[in-house]
Amino acid sequence: MAVETKNITYKNFINGTWTESSSGDVQKSINPANNDEVVGYVQMSTKDEVNQAVAAAKEAQKVWRKLAGSERGAYLYKAADILEKRLDEVAETMTREMGKTLPEAKGETARGVAILRYYAGEGMRKVGDVIPSTDSKALMFTSRVPLGVVGVITPWNFPVAIPIWKMAPALIYGNTVVLKPAQETAVTAAKVIECFEEAGFPAGVVNFVTGSGSVIGPALTDNPDVNGITFTGSNGVGKGIGQAALSRGAKYQLEMGGKNPVIVAADADLDLAVEATISGAFRSTGQKCTATSRVIVEASIYETFKEKLVEKTKEITVGNGLQDGIWMGPSVSEGQLNTVLSYIEKGKEEGARLVVGGNRLTGEEYDKGYYVEPTIFDNVTSEMTIAQEEIFGPVIALIQVNSIEDALAIANDVQYGLSAAIFTSNIANMLSFIEDMEAGLVRINAESAGVELQAPFGGMKQSSSHSREQGEAAKEFFTSIKTVFVK
Repeated sequence: MAVETKNITYKNFINGTWTESSSGDVQKSINPANNDEVVGYVQMSTKDEVNQAVAAAKEAQKVWRKLAGSERGAYLYKAADILEKRLDEVAETMTREMGKTLPEAKGETARGVAILRYYAGEGMRKVGDVIPSTDSKALMFTSRVPLGVVGVITPWNFPVAIPIWKMAPALIYGNTVVLKPAQETAVTAAKVIECFEEAGFPAGVVNFVTGSGSVIGPALTDNPDVNGITFTGSNGVGKGIGQAALSRGAKYQLEMGGKNPVIVAADADLDLAVEATISGAFRSTGQKCTATSRVIVEASIYETFKEKLVEKTKEITVGNGLQDGIWMGPSVSEGQLNTVLSYIEKGKEEGARLVVGGNRLTGEEYDKGYYVEPTIFDNVTSEMTIAQEEIFGPVIALIQVNSIEDALAIANDVQYGLSAAIFTSNIANMLSFIEDMEAGLVRINAESAGVELQAPFGGMKQSSSHSREQGEAAKEFFTSIKTVFVK
């Protein structure tokens, strides 16, 4: 179905009401597949609106935290049902606003539904443990208590899943939230908030403020009534948020970049490895923090693997993600497209050999979109920029090695440690990879991108603040432990 949003201005949602910003300024949200199309308008809010949202959340939390977990869960179940009914609408808006193909957008929205239901069930699970006391006449136990108000700052690449996987656990454990979505996908995020509104969450429990990250971000992180900040985005911004939160003693959680390797051993199933490499590197136009970026291949099968990879890459159809038969959409914005193209030029300058792709697509429907060809470099060495820095685009750096030991050394030779994969049929290779790979998510004979919602997710080294999201692990960030001694 067609989603008519282009003439709509999406307001802030504060204390249960859609409200206009005092700035009066709005920003167009543009379809990256066709920059003539306005998906909608979003507000450029001020610090005042953030303060209003935080004040509403603080007041609402007094009552919300006292509800039984099952009562809070009932609201999440209802929001899940509403999002499921609106799945096609939300997914189409996501494709028009962010660019990923419609099947991917539908899959992400369905994941949001599943996350809401998972955490709704958490309302009926334990929140503490009984601990033996040295005093035989005493009872000692722990309980989990909410942080209070949580600021949620989310990126544009997963505009449904990431806000939900942060908000749902925050809410079920008794916190209230203020969401600041990426401006590039704020229309999609607004539609998610509409589902929470329709579910009847009490006023002030869920709040939503749009605007420039340089304005809204500091307003959230510096507000003394924000007890926790959860952020997904770039390393530079994340470190600034962490420092600001630390300076006033607020709890913070950062999920940041990745430079994710795939190792292809000589004994790998090459067809499986090629298929997974292409999916991990090029789906969502490479705009995933877990996207495959480096492919490290043993020398004896390097040429065969490369030939198969290039052949399959040439079959990829690029275009508007709403059209049937399109496998890869555009970059999210002109700025992101230019970033990708600049890395491709850097690769050439530093001596990497362009094997396939590397160009902006032009002509006919491409001229109004931000399209780049899926790109593969070989003759790449580990010190090259394209082997060290996160590109966030459909670019693969092929690296040849003589052994699994060399592959692991190169795989770990970056500042990041988010996800990694190996393709092998050798148990010793698998065990070495599991033990020695410095990454928070390691996958065997599967692509680097993707994690199941019930499993902990997060990175090592510069990829995160070392906390974990999703699954039961979310409880560690969104609550504090209270130890109770009863005599």
